[in-house]
Amino acid sequence: MQDRPIIKTAIPKRRYRIGQHGATLLGEIESGDGQVYRHLMAFVPAGQAEPVFYVCAETVAPAERAAGAYRLRIIGELLSEVLDQDDRWGDLEGFAEQALALGQQALGLQQEPINRLM
Repeated sequence: MQDRPIIKTAIPKRRYRIGQHGATLLGEIESGDGQVYRHLMAFVPAGQAEPVFYVCAETVAPAERAAGAYRLRIIGELLSEVLDQDDRWGDLEGFAEQALALGQQALGLQQEPINRLM
């Protein structure tokens, strides 16, 4: 997977079940890839250990913050794309809602209910 986040440590903030996928929202992330993440949501198919899709709120360097302090990036098997840059992606609630919607869309889970586990 291109641009897969390298996570040294993180604190799980929330967990969800969407159909046959689990989604974990991480915060307080220490990365090993040089990127500073505010939030990260990883989607893992049931029975697998590795995520197949990520939604990230990446902290933007101060000189590049005219459009906002965070970039919303999606990372999948064949893509890594910044979708937006805005201060709102630093908010846990707003990020979680958008990340779940993006994960549902990317993984074809729009018809599956979202169940919050934690």
